[in-house]
Amino acid sequence: MNTIRMTAFVTGHVQGVGFRWWTRSRALELGLAGYAKNLKDGRVEVVAEGERGDVDKLLALLQEDPSTMKRPGTVTLVVPQYSEARGAQGFVER
Repeated sequence: MNTIRMTAFVTGHVQGVGFRWWTRSRALELGLAGYAKNLKDGRVEVVAEGERGDVDKLLALLQEDPSTMKRPGTVTLVVPQYSEARGAQGFVER
């Protein structure tokens, strides 16, 4: 099992538009655990733990061209960082 933890900082118009809810829904569909949290500087922090392939799928969804999908808000930059999984359970909006 190749379980990892990704912390992604999402920049753009991503607060107050349903972005955390959308992210939570996609993460749960992929079987990931973690959270999506608004930061004071306007970014959203997304922490996702699970199989590497599923985490990569979530990252691709976060980065996907908005003209090809129905994602709330506007993402201009996603900066992922990887570390060892810490045993997160469930996926919540913070």
